[in-house]
Amino acid sequence: MTAILSSSELMSEMAGSRPPVLLDIRWQLGGPDQRPAYEAGHLPGAVYVDLDRELAGPPGSGGRHPLPDPEVFGAVMRRAGVRSDTPVVVYDGGQGWAAARAWWLLGWTGHPDVRVLDGGLTAWTAAGGAVTADTPTPQEGDFKPNPGARGLLEADGAAALARTGLLLDARAGERYRGEVEPIDPVGGHIPGAVSAPTTENVGADGLFRPAAELRARFAALGASQDTEVGVYCGSGVSGAHEVLALEVAGFDSALYAGSWSQWSADPARPVATGPNP
Repeated sequence: MTAILSSSELMSEMAGSRPPVLLDIRWQLGGPDQRPAYEAGHLPGAVYVDLDRELAGPPGSGGRHPLPDPEVFGAVMRRAGVRSDTPVVVYDGGQGWAAARAWWLLGWTGHPDVRVLDGGLTAWTAAGGAVTADTPTPQEGDFKPNPGARGLLEADGAAALARTGLLLDARAGERYRGEVEPIDPVGGHIPGAVSAPTTENVGADGLFRPAAELRARFAALGASQDTEVGVYCGSGVSGAHEVLALEVAGFDSALYAGSWSQWSADPARPVATGPNP
């Protein structure tokens, strides 16, 4: 099973005998609530899930978007109609970060069949996909989270991996170098981490680059089948997109969910700046 699917593939599956559960994860960092956009038009049958409130716990010592309590997350997924024996497809407005967060959480908690719509709503409408303002009332699902199916790093594990394996920083290069820091208290990166902006995983059309291109990109950064790979970002959202890109490329990786928002809030943690790990 691939981690992503195209709009045409989704259209075929929606018309088939086993249509997937659709989750709309539109979100903007620091931006307005996207529920009104969902209500104005979404994929037929899609249920809206709020990233800040339902795919993250309260901000605090775990960072700006700490992982949600698994039982709370499970209740959200069941209300959205998610079942353990039914495929799930998640999408967002097109950037892919929020959809990847939902993909990662569902995979981490044990759902066996979750994919991201490549290019999100933008690609769907460009392909002639239908949208509707009708809000569905899904039948209660039966999904019960069982965390641990995907790799997860804590701060100490991320620090160690930067020394013994490959730790990728998915933020923009200028944030990695410490030239600017618009959100968190300190600029820079985890010592030993390698800059790998997640924006470089997609083309100008917003679609993921071909698997071979992604494989070459990550191999040039140091990834291999014999190397343990970890990813972090600002708060565990765009980092999930990088984990998704790595999976498309054929590499397993673990997510440091607390990411820079957790690391930089602890003055005891070391900080590196400049272009080098």
